Amino acid sequence: MKIALVGYGKMGKAIEAIALQKGHEIVLKIDINNAGDFTKGNLSKADVAIEFTSPHSAYDNVKQMMKWGTSVVCGSTGWTEKLEEINKLCKEHNSAFLYASNFSIGVNIFFELNKKLASLMAPHPEYAVTMEEIHHTQKKDAPSGTAITLAEQIMQQFPSKKRWVNNESTNTGELPIISKRIDPAPGTHSIKYASAIDDIEIIHTAHSRTGFASGAVLAAAFLKDKKGIFSMKDVLGF
Repeated sequence: MKIALVGYGKMGKAIEAIALQKGHEIVLKIDINNAGDFTKGNLSKADVAIEFTSPHSAYDNVKQMMKWGTSVVCGSTGWTEKLEEINKLCKEHNSAFLYASNFSIGVNIFFELNKKLASLMAPHPEYAVTMEEIHHTQKKDAPSGTAITLAEQIMQQFPSKKRWVNNESTNTGELPIISKRIDPAPGTHSIKYASAIDDIEIIHTAHSRTGFASGAVLAAAFLKDKKGIFSMKDVLGF
């Protein structure tokens, strides 16, 4: 598989290492120093582009690649309020698009566990639910995209939770997410249900970027030669 890396920071380099290890070829690497190479002609050399940049550039990058008909795996977070527009462009231009707030296989299993636990806890209002996420200090968005995904899953089971907030809260209509930025933490997410009698807590802790990079390469291999809109649930067969 021929891969274009749009974003060549720490995640891009981790993806490159995994891709090469698996026998894939990196045909293009785009970062701030060679933005002029981000062209339709250069992207056409790749079977799939993997986009990991920042909340400020991801939307424009993906929007342009959808118009070019490029197959894109995107892991940039902090811009998903525009995701529906990208999905529409994907259909209009017969492209292929796969977005995930987290590509780690372990985290995607954690998502399924979170949904199940939330459904079990919903009938028990004596338990107050809170969330915490910890990342390295270079992470620009807070809360993390993974935390937002987890919060949205919980709110689907708790109609009383009208929104998540990125601070402590005693408002029963709010789901608190506490964000901490501590080096060199690659990512920890926890959900706690606390009552006067006991606590129930689930935690996922990443030890490195390897899990995210491996999942992104797996997603790219899945997306190759496909058209349409997909998710990690499609990749993993959940």
